Amino acid sequence: MADVFKDGLLRGQHALITGGGSGINRRIAERFATQGAAVSIVGRSLERVEGAASAIRAAGGQAEGFSADVRDFDALVSAFGQAHEAFGPVDICIAGAAGNFVAEAANMSSNGFRTVVDIDLVGTWNTFRAALTLLREERSNLLAISAVQSVMPMATQAHVCAAKAGIDMLVRTLSIEWAQRGVRCNAIAPGPVADTEGMRRLAPEGDTSWARVLAGIPMARAAGADEIADLALFLCSGAARYIHGTVIAIDGGQSNLGSLPFGQALLESVKPPLS
Repeated sequence: MADVFKDGLLRGQHALITGGGSGINRRIAERFATQGAAVSIVGRSLERVEGAASAIRAAGGQAEGFSADVRDFDALVSAFGQAHEAFGPVDICIAGAAGNFVAEAANMSSNGFRTVVDIDLVGTWNTFRAALTLLREERSNLLAISAVQSVMPMATQAHVCAAKAGIDMLVRTLSIEWAQRGVRCNAIAPGPVADTEGMRRLAPEGDTSWARVLAGIPMARAAGADEIADLALFLCSGAARYIHGTVIAIDGGQSNLGSLPFGQALLESVKPPLS
């Protein structure tokens, strides 16, 4: 499909992305680089973020990788400082690091629940707070990667539902407090995304659970990572300059049908039906 965006849409801008070593966040990093942004990729695995940055440079873009765990605020401050030294003030900050696993609430440990909340919700807060003093004045964007679980209760996903709902409300609250700083703050909430590590863990393609997932999506397919990246690009561009404090679902209509098909498939993966 032809690119609907003008070339160089982000030329001269610095985009900082946590969780950018893999999955949809890596695709966002690649997409932003093709549109002229210098990209700082932050993640726990130095090998992954450097690999992602190297691939962008090989394609002619600007990128560097920095290692930090989003649960460690001081580590983020240090990594973001290095990114600032490399590319200057931050125009775009994307909080994308996330964790997930399938478990019924009754069988989930407190540590397991807390780990996902710490990575997703606390990690998003740490990312935005650590970036705040590095943002370009009067013109910057914060974008959180939420999920449809923020609005759809889903079996085996109590930890993710709680964390993502928190992210949505955090974004809305920061949009009120930080607007006068010239900071726009939004979130996108993807449904299932094909060919990503997270979806392979939850519902492997070709498995019966994958068919159940697709049955719960009116468009009858999962999103492609490119489609998530295009929405992120739009929201972080001047075309979205009056969109603020909003969570946009990109789920093929899944949230209109509800979570039952997907949630039931996940539930059966950990609790086989009675014979």
